[in-house]
Amino acid sequence: IAVNMGGPPPPTDAPGGIAGTGVAVLAQVSAHVAVARKEAPAPPPGTWAAYSTKSEESTGVIGMIDLLIKDLDKEMTEAKTDEKNSQADYEKTMVESSAKRAADAKLLAQKGSAKADAEAALEGHKEHKADAGKELMATEKYISSLHAECDWLIQYYDVRKEARAGEVDSLQKAKAILSGADYSLLQKSLRGGR
Repeated sequence: IAVNMGGPPPPTDAPGGIAGTGVAVLAQVSAHVAVARKEAPAPPPGTWAAYSTKSEESTGVIGMIDLLIKDLDKEMTEAKTDEKNSQADYEKTMVESSAKRAADAKLLAQKGSAKADAEAALEGHKEHKADAGKELMATEKYISSLHAECDWLIQYYDVRKEARAGEVDSLQKAKAILSGADYSLLQKSLRGGR
């Protein structure tokens, strides 16, 4: 049943004697003879020697552990030093960054003020340019009118010169007539000569 359930088979008894007859005399006799031949029992197997401290062997293991502890202490010291140096570098960088940010903010404020001043000046110059442009247009218009008047005067200069000379001559004759001169004969001779 145990084998069918997956367990080990039950132990079986060894058959007794020769061919299951129970004759085991020869085996017992040969075992008894072998014991009698032996004079003394065999010495017990060797065991450890007497207790003594194993200084060299244990020193090697303990030395390795001590070396590992020293290495670990050294690495921890290096890590602490690196951490302190890194922290100092970080703090230095933060101070420098803070100073740079403050300087940049101040410079930005100055540039903003300068930009505002420049824009105000630009607006003033634009207004001045507009006023100057209007004044220039008025001056050019005045120059154009003067030029047109001058062109008219130059164009009719000879005509006006003759007209003025005629007026001057007429005024001189009128003055002479008023003074008592007689031009009636002179006019007749001038008309006849033509």
